[in-house]
Amino acid sequence: MINTGSDALNRTNFSVFYPITTRWMDNDIYGHVNNVTYYSYFDSAINRYLIEEGGLDIHNAPVVGFIVSSNCQFKKPIAYPDAIEVGLRVSKLGSKSVTYEVAIFCEGEPDAAAIGQLVHVFVNRNDNTSTPIPVAIRAALEKIAHSPAPSGS
Repeated sequence: MINTGSDALNRTNFSVFYPITTRWMDNDIYGHVNNVTYYSYFDSAINRYLIEEGGLDIHNAPVVGFIVSSNCQFKKPIAYPDAIEVGLRVSKLGSKSVTYEVAIFCEGEPDAAAIGQLVHVFVNRNDNTSTPIPVAIRAALEKIAHSPAPSGS
């Protein structure tokens, strides 16, 4: 389930951001960015992080991540030519999978326009069987892992 509390919706809770240039073609007939385009923004930010910080070789790596689950909650519309940023963090890190929280922020705004959650399962490229997250990628994911505050006890 997506964390849609103020923790997930506020810019201060993300440490990694990637700017995205909205395009004319992203808008739908209603004059705002179509819902499916948000998933493209999410995927671009996640993979950019894995390439730049985790050393993922998208063409030759023996282990790659497959999205097995994704969802998004839309808080307010965005539209071309809005300047946006995708905030990225890890909400759960397992041995073979990772759950990301991603948020779309309009440039300079503190609250997310949309918040999504995506799960990558890492697989052997040759036979598509799940496999442990590679060491370099795991180290990069640990850097952006979010630790929720402990509940009252």
